Amino acid sequence: MMRQIVSAACGLWFCLGAAALAQAEDGVVVEFYTSQGCSSCPPADDFFAELAQQPGVIALALHVDYWDYIGWEDTFGAAQFTERQKNYARAEGSTMIYTPQMIVGGALRVEGNKPDSVAEAVASVLAQRSSVRLSIERRGDAISIRAEAVPPLVTGSTVQVVRYLDQAKVEIERGENAGKSVTYHNIVTSWSKVAEWPGTEALVLETPALGPEPVVVIVQGANSGPVLAAQRLK
Repeated sequence: MMRQIVSAACGLWFCLGAAALAQAEDGVVVEFYTSQGCSSCPPADDFFAELAQQPGVIALALHVDYWDYIGWEDTFGAAQFTERQKNYARAEGSTMIYTPQMIVGGALRVEGNKPDSVAEAVASVLAQRSSVRLSIERRGDAISIRAEAVPPLVTGSTVQVVRYLDQAKVEIERGENAGKSVTYHNIVTSWSKVAEWPGTEALVLETPALGPEPVVVIVQGANSGPVLAAQRLK
């Protein structure tokens, strides 16, 4: 189901994006909020592993830290990722956060254990056209970023750089998932804002990108708004 929906919605749009800059991939950003201490998460982790392989999708797993008190400290968990999830909740006037949750394109909130709903959200975002055109290129230990908005943005945006680990296997010894061995995928190790971009003039900047890990550049609307453009370099 996931493969069929994404492939059908992707079509020519994704192919043209990839051809324009062969070494960079365009895609819909899917943020997956999970935890090694959450008993409901392993099935969603399995689904996310499949999602991470889909063309046209940039799948990013953010491990939160609010389940650590149960007895197992998530080895990838970070308060920064918990805060990011909270900011999405605040943006829609809510105080509730939970795992597993997926946020598609910075705009659509979906339960991580509902693959059909996730697939529909991805297809919906893929079908939309953004005014922002983004291109990134690796230059040694740096990433060159260029972006243009036609028409210009009204509320501005932030430019963010994400690094992630392809996969890692974890033996969980305590907590709700004690005794489980889980292989996690696309594990975010850093997520940083590198620029505020009003979107009224073209953006050209270069930022460090040390190490071999994949790099994702995201242009996102202000105040946890929708993702306007994203590209990945592996």
